[in-house]
Amino acid sequence: MKHALLKLLGLAVMATWLLSGCATTYLLDNTVQSFSSLTALPAQPDYRFERLPSQQAPAQAQLEAMADGALHNAGLRRDDAKPHYSVQISARFDRVLSPWASPWDGWGWGWGGGWGMGVQHGGLGLGMGDPFGRMESPWYHREVAVIIRELATNRVVFESHAVNDAPWMDDNSVFPAMFEAALQGFPQPPAGPRQVDIQIGR
Repeated sequence: MKHALLKLLGLAVMATWLLSGCATTYLLDNTVQSFSSLTALPAQPDYRFERLPSQQAPAQAQLEAMADGALHNAGLRRDDAKPHYSVQISARFDRVLSPWASPWDGWGWGWGGGWGMGVQHGGLGLGMGDPFGRMESPWYHREVAVIIRELATNRVVFESHAVNDAPWMDDNSVFPAMFEAALQGFPQPPAGPRQVDIQIGR
């Protein structure tokens, strides 16, 4: 009975997510933590992207393009010729188990061998099957990081991380919003972990 109620709750939450996804906008909630030694927006806020040896793949250029808008909105300006700062960005993406998944998912009572009842894994049998079926909703864990370094001193002046767990699959919408969340409050963001909601689909 307990796992059946858990499934109903999960279905209700998923319905809410789907309805918000079908609308013109939805809020992406992010857990953000930032560190900054800047007291104000730099007088010369020009930057270039810095890449680690492991970030030479074409996908890194796409990720940088996703961060460009958030950096611009924060007051920074890209100038590959004469930058005063370097910006290093990274992102991580994993498919994980939904928080609404039941440990009993996929187990049900069914008739085995014509007589008697037995437990079978991987689906429903005839007779007393689980009325809710197997619910395996996609769920994703994403993280982004932004590190800004002063080139003249090689000193990191800003670092920020944003984390999101949600069923959204569209990286082209989610990652730019996460970079926006990571840079919210630049150059003097609040201390400590905080939640930053970004509206997508404006």
